This record gives sequence, C-alpha cells and structure tokens, in this order.
Amino acid sequence: MIKKSKEHLDLVNETYIQHFKVAFNVSRLMIVGGFQAIIHAICPAVFQNSASDKIKRLHEKVSKR
Repeated sequence: MIKKSKEHLDLVNETYIQHFKVAFNVSRLMIVGGFQAIIHAICPAVFQNSASDKIKRLHEKVSKR
C-alpha cells in the first residue's frame, strides 16, 4: 500500500501534503455538489446550475493535473 501510494505521488509529481490538499478539495466539491443535486432533484427551482457548475470546475481542476 505504501509503495503504491509513493508511486502515485511520484506520478502526479506532488508531495503527500500537496496531494492531500487537492484530493480534499476535490472531495469537498463532490460532496457539496452531490447534496445540491439531491436538493435540486426534490425542488427543481433550487440549485438549477450548481451541480453542473461543480462538475465543470472539477473537470477543469483534474484535467490540469
């Protein structure tokens, strides 16, 4: 497990802390976007673009890596 983690960090050219920050921010956006999508499913007038905006931001963030 440690060896694979080191290989992954080398592959993305990040330290553990750098990777933690990126992964944490990605997961935070996914969780918030997920809740917004659930609320939107219940009440379509709310968060009309929020979840899709999060998806676009995540795609941009991950694609640049």
